[in-house]
Amino acid sequence: MRRRTNPQLVRVVSQLALASSLLSLLLLAGCSSNRKASTPPSVGLPLARGMASWYGPKFHGHRTASGERYNMNDKTAAHPSLPFGTKLGVRNTRTGREVLVRVNDRGPYSKSRIIDLSYAAAKELGVVGPGTAIVELYLLPVTGAPPRYTVQVGAFSEPERALALHREIVRYYPEAVVDSDGTWHRVQIGAFDDRDHAESLRRELTVIGMQAVVVSAR
Repeated sequence: MRRRTNPQLVRVVSQLALASSLLSLLLLAGCSSNRKASTPPSVGLPLARGMASWYGPKFHGHRTASGERYNMNDKTAAHPSLPFGTKLGVRNTRTGREVLVRVNDRGPYSKSRIIDLSYAAAKELGVVGPGTAIVELYLLPVTGAPPRYTVQVGAFSEPERALALHREIVRYYPEAVVDSDGTWHRVQIGAFDDRDHAESLRRELTVIGMQAVVVSAR
């Protein structure tokens, strides 16, 4: 015996299916138009909230505190204390726009500001025009420690020789350090999470007659 279909039930089911489809399309459209694939989500409580500024052409090509050269077209940032290579999500609290940056410099030196963005990062956040903006910083989860590199210009068993070389080098490369393990005292410059940046510094040092080599940073 055929069971009769309830017309009212059919209409309700059809309406629910249509509403579900429309909701899915709206969500997809919102994701594609308001968030780029490379933009990190703001997850959990912000690490800090405060004023962000930016720096651009005037510093393009200059050496950063990490040792790599500042490229205003890379999405990087200067932070007072976070380790070089730290990845941060930065959110403009007024517009909701977000950007992922990598810390490779020190700053800002104004107590009223919490981060200095590169030109590219500031442009994506909409900070270039006004010059500053209130932002929230989100520390992104670490899935594994990436390799880091430094440029070594000398390794000595006598600490005095390492210190003497360091005194000469630090006048031109303030980020130079002496790394000692009790047996060897190594004079090293910079801390890079990108080997290409370390190789760029090595070539620069080679041109001026220094024996330099890229090694893994401890």
